[in-house]
Amino acid sequence: MRSKRKKRQSRTGKICISLMVLVLTLILSVQIVRLYNKDQAYKAQQEELEAQLEEEEERAAELEEEEAYVGTDEYVEDVARSRLGMVYEDEILFKEE
Repeated sequence: MRSKRKKRQSRTGKICISLMVLVLTLILSVQIVRLYNKDQAYKAQQEELEAQLEEEEERAAELEEEEAYVGTDEYVEDVARSRLGMVYEDEILFKEE
């Protein structure tokens, strides 16, 4: 009788341990999937932010070029001609009717 009880306890213990291992494995699997999904979302966000950064760097470069152009005499001349309608003394201006 004692051997049957020991076998039953041993079998019950093995089943309990197997169930615990199975439950832990399932929990870890779910966590791994969640972390994988988060990682994919973060990678997509990183790519988007890197693209935005590149666009902003290009924009900054364009603004620097424009700032350099604004400081030149050529810019002053262009503004005087286009906005104020100024011309040089020896220039002839043709206007459309």
